[in-house]
Amino acid sequence: MELRRARKRSVIINLTSLIDVLFLLLIFFIVSTTFVSQPAISLQLPEARNAEAVRQSPIVVYMDESGAVFVNDEPIEPALLEQALINRLADQDEKAVVLKADSRVSHGAVIHVLDLIKGAGVKKLTVATEPEK
Repeated sequence: MELRRARKRSVIINLTSLIDVLFLLLIFFIVSTTFVSQPAISLQLPEARNAEAVRQSPIVVYMDESGAVFVNDEPIEPALLEQALINRLADQDEKAVVLKADSRVSHGAVIHVLDLIKGAGVKKLTVATEPEK
């Protein structure tokens, strides 16, 4: 009598469908995630009790504590600010600018930048503040 040994089947786990599902989940999370870009300029905005929330304009002028001026995160010399704003506002109907000046910047420097902004033909100028705590 001859006994046959049972052959062991080799177990194959098909990972293709699992990889497909993981890939689809990865794509879903990449597409559904929103990214908020914050400027790399550290500012301490002044506080105001009667401040109103306004939709932010695409052109933002920043002044940091040292008095350096930035237009949309790009550093710019104050002497060139007016011409840079004229160039950027040429294709805008609204001609709106938001000024975000650090609360520690001198009043004279802020007034000088405000004058340059108005000289560029800005129709709507918003000065950003923080709500009072």
